[in-house]
Amino acid sequence: MRTERAQDAEPPRTAADPEPPAPDQEGGAAVQPGHDGLPRQGGGRGRARAVVMLLHGGREAGLEAPPPWNLPGLRMRPFARSIARATRGRQVQLTAVRYTHRGWNGTREDPLRDTDRALDALAEEYGEVPVILVGHSMGGRAALRAAGHPLVRGVVGLAPWCPPGDPVTQLANRSVVLLHSDRDHTTSPLASQTTATRARRAGARTCSVTIRGSDHAMLRRAPVWHRLTADLVTGLLGYGPLPPAVGTALKLPPGTSGPEGNLDLDRITGAGRG
Repeated sequence: MRTERAQDAEPPRTAADPEPPAPDQEGGAAVQPGHDGLPRQGGGRGRARAVVMLLHGGREAGLEAPPPWNLPGLRMRPFARSIARATRGRQVQLTAVRYTHRGWNGTREDPLRDTDRALDALAEEYGEVPVILVGHSMGGRAALRAAGHPLVRGVVGLAPWCPPGDPVTQLANRSVVLLHSDRDHTTSPLASQTTATRARRAGARTCSVTIRGSDHAMLRRAPVWHRLTADLVTGLLGYGPLPPAVGTALKLPPGTSGPEGNLDLDRITGAGRG
């Protein structure tokens, strides 16, 4: 994975991404932002019926702590807004993993350890609630690797970093949807497709979706990324329908590979680039 560039900063706010609703007495999504605008770990209140955990990107190597205003963290802010809006009234808690180090750091696998600790903390706080992991780039790799935790029901990977040797057996009985731009020059869209196929053979429900004409930072066609991710989260939690082609792909038998499980967003929606 190439190191993410500083210019790949937060997507501009659009009319499609208003501020999230404040928590209310009717169980709206609780979003309590930290310095980077993401929800705080352990910042929930009351009960949660489900949790969505956000994992931002990072670097291949880096032992320093992420700064308070961390660009990869800021990039996830509009996703938090879209998910909060889509899950309003459902008692869905949003939270974000706080990394102790900026990099994956080889066999240290620091973001994976941080994610495992965060999931254990959720189990202590909320009990056996279903969790959807939403991870970008290095955070997508951490989400895929941590998906074997008993709380995890599904993973939405945003331009995930998928090295060919990473295990997939932990994804059995999970739902995994990997989104990737065909113009991503930081992580590999082909690797996402291959990972989805490998995970399906290992017993996961998977598909990959190509978002044409975008980029690794998800700046181009940003509203499409935000809207699709929110739809996937609500669909995987059972709070709304999945996009029909995605729902069909998640039911494919283990040996299926090729175009049935590797979807093109514009073709399955018939939409132009938004």
